[in-house]
Amino acid sequence: MGVSLVMYRILFSVLGCFMVATLVYTTITDGSPFRLELLTPWMITTLVDFYVNVAALSVWVFYKESNWISSVIWILLLICFGSAATCAYIVKKLFEISSEDPSQDPIDLLLLRNDQTVKIRCSFVKYGKIIFTILGAIMVALITYTTVTDGLPFRMDLLTPWMAATLIDFYINIFAISVWVVHKESNWMSSCIWIIFLICFGSITTCTYIVVQLSRLSSQDPTYHVLLNSPKRNAISKEF
Repeated sequence: MGVSLVMYRILFSVLGCFMVATLVYTTITDGSPFRLELLTPWMITTLVDFYVNVAALSVWVFYKESNWISSVIWILLLICFGSAATCAYIVKKLFEISSEDPSQDPIDLLLLRNDQTVKIRCSFVKYGKIIFTILGAIMVALITYTTVTDGLPFRMDLLTPWMAATLIDFYINIFAISVWVVHKESNWMSSCIWIIFLICFGSITTCTYIVVQLSRLSSQDPTYHVLLNSPKRNAISKEF
């Protein structure tokens, strides 16, 4: 576990620093992002897409944290600083993991709570499916509307400095979600297919994937079942 744990720490530290550097550079060279002229139709759509992914990550943070105060603080940081906060949170949690037990997968330990995971029941599976179905549908409608009213997004005039920074921010969060997807899926083929969809369709795929995973749970299943694949769920269940 030691080598992979160090690699994950380095990787997310580099990504977080890169995002901070991108934000600082773009602010210096292009000014503040809080300007109305930046809010083009495709920028608005990209920001909604971005924050739907932030909502998914926030649910995990809320589950992961042991108290409301730390949950609220981290969620506010995610909203304000995006993937820089995502990387900071992941790196913080990775440094809380001990590398003494080589049998433990660091991603298992990263994803799960520290305290009696198996006893935390998921009584909101139905509501989770409804919420992420609605978010996914809103995103589909918004992309369709923006494409019809403003044309395709593949135009150089749309790639302003702040749009580029937003896309980098967006795809670092996509990378974090992809780590979970790869860990969750049982084979490389399905992992690659889901990652391609994440890259192409963003939070629509995030919502779809979450709804699919929630649909495989019953209301009596422990919360952590949505985070791990079947062999890992069974192994952890036996430990408890």
